[in-house]
Amino acid sequence: MNDPLLLTVNPGSSTIKFGLFRVRDQAPIRLGSGSIDLHRAPLEVRISNGGEAIRVALSAPLTDDLHEVIDETLDTFKAHFSFDDLTSVGHRVVHGGDRFKGPVAIDDQTLAGIEELMPLAPLHQPQCVRLIHAIRALRPDLRQSASFDTAFHQAQPDLVRRFAISRGLFDEGIKRYGFHGLSYRFIGSQLARRFPALAEGKVVVAHLGSGASLCALDAGVSRDTSMGFSTLDGIPMATRCGALDAGVVLYLLGQRLYSLTDLEAMLYHESGLLGVSGISADTRELLASPLPQAREALDLFVFRIAGEVARLAASVGGLDALVYTGGIGEHQPEIRQAVCERLEWLGLRIEAQSNTRNAEVISDGTSRIAVLVIATDEEQVIAQEAVSVLHSEAS
Repeated sequence: MNDPLLLTVNPGSSTIKFGLFRVRDQAPIRLGSGSIDLHRAPLEVRISNGGEAIRVALSAPLTDDLHEVIDETLDTFKAHFSFDDLTSVGHRVVHGGDRFKGPVAIDDQTLAGIEELMPLAPLHQPQCVRLIHAIRALRPDLRQSASFDTAFHQAQPDLVRRFAISRGLFDEGIKRYGFHGLSYRFIGSQLARRFPALAEGKVVVAHLGSGASLCALDAGVSRDTSMGFSTLDGIPMATRCGALDAGVVLYLLGQRLYSLTDLEAMLYHESGLLGVSGISADTRELLASPLPQAREALDLFVFRIAGEVARLAASVGGLDALVYTGGIGEHQPEIRQAVCERLEWLGLRIEAQSNTRNAEVISDGTSRIAVLVIATDEEQVIAQEAVSVLHSEAS
């Protein structure tokens, strides 16, 4: 009998990433991966099969339920991998609220609970739900599980999670949840395996991509994070504003007569690097631009990241290591250098050549704080949690 196959589904606001794993002795082993950029026209699936990179155009229309896109995507995977042994699917779900403290098998009850949380993550949660329903409709034989981005931060104390608003509102669930938890869980596991002494200390991880946040780990446990009630909070992002005075929202609603729809579009899609620069949401394009507004957007991005590192260090009472991850954190030495220069007062120093080549350790020998670059792998965490949940369900 062949080893069963597991598919992971990792939706973002504009992309869907897939991972294919063979499950052997209850351990997921990656066979390949793929992704779809939902903003690209025409749609295409990018598949990595070992060392081979393949692009396949999709003819399926982009519909609200995504059924046709997912159906054609699965057919595309079948052409490059043997899907006969596919038995299960693990999903990244952005918001678990206080209800979901770890991964769960998806049944009617848990799916209803996930759907109830859609108002808390209007940019991401509906996408997660659509994908679960699409796979249910196309392959009802497959067992599905959910891994939650918020679950990793459940260890944070109420002091950290509270806003200074009515206690009753906190009890109703208006609190800081934090996100990117699957990424932080993976980085914590890598620190424990490769840098065990640092893993036992106080670490700030900067997950920098189109969506961006930072997290303070103390002995591998999440103690504070930059994102709060929503994925808008914290540092500026590609198109999201980051932390914003609530008075600005009241002013735009009351004096400028913004509708809720217009306000949501502005905060999620027209702010951040794109809003400040007026040019692009992509840091690579901004770094290449000679225009002063491009530099100002990058300077603001760097300024807020450095400030958040210092705040999180204060939250956990020290800083032994700073870890960069995510697309920007892993691949853009200019951004890392600019942030680190603002943190030199902490005794942090980086080695220029190591930084330029995206080495794993980029701090120099005189630095009081270790500075690392570690590639994240959310799909691996989803796969591991899916195996754990679905195995326990079956036993």
